[in-house]
Amino acid sequence: MTATNRVPLRLAPHLQCQRQHAVRAELGVDEGQRAFQPLHTAPAAGPAVAALFTEAAGQLSPGRPVPVTPVVPTDPDDPRGAGFAAGFLPLALTGMLAGALLTLLVAGRRARLAGLIGYAVLAGAAGVAVLHGWLGLLDGDLWREAGAIGLFSLAAAGTVAGLGALLGRAGIGLGALLVFLLGNPLSAVSAAPELLPQPWGVVGQFLPVGAGGTLLRSAAFFDGAGAGRPLAVLAAYALVGLGLVLVGRRSATAARVPVAPPTRAEVTV
Repeated sequence: MTATNRVPLRLAPHLQCQRQHAVRAELGVDEGQRAFQPLHTAPAAGPAVAALFTEAAGQLSPGRPVPVTPVVPTDPDDPRGAGFAAGFLPLALTGMLAGALLTLLVAGRRARLAGLIGYAVLAGAAGVAVLHGWLGLLDGDLWREAGAIGLFSLAAAGTVAGLGALLGRAGIGLGALLVFLLGNPLSAVSAAPELLPQPWGVVGQFLPVGAGGTLLRSAAFFDGAGAGRPLAVLAAYALVGLGLVLVGRRSATAARVPVAPPTRAEVTV
């Protein structure tokens, strides 16, 4: 039985989620003729997984080269995807720091809310200018990429600021745990969620960094295909964070001022 060798572009992000049986199907192994159709990969969705697919294809046909067709290749300036992962890390760091600083230094709820929105807009513009314009790591629509970076930045900073407004300094620590300390290693931005021990690869996609990396890949290389879940995850984090900022305490640094006990006035006659 021979499988089709045509992979629609909208299915390219999901191509990386397959296992060896899917590799065999994509190769189109004909049991009678032992003919192999081209292997279709999507390196832009995960260069590490595409490399594993290519290696597995070579093992299926020892001594017979299997043609590999990259349906959605990575940017020519970043063939291994290392630049994408390295460029995404500062976005997570600055988002965490922005949320913490706004909580510690800005007392008013409205001012803090305006700061979060302003930071998200600035991060989206600066991120596209650096990653797309300067480094050439992204290859999609500028507005779509800016929107993805801005939404991720708002979700990351809003999570830290919202938890900080609700719980004080402990909330800032909890937000840093979700956004960076736990979210970054589980995000699989440098590889693929399927390569992590499960269920941690799935869990990472429901944290801000994992969802942000997936959304930016979708915007930069797949014209927004497969962006539904990460978009919903980031929007939820952003809305909850902004809501907590509005209902939380005014400042995480506001300490209780000790009230001096009333002193008795001594009257001398």
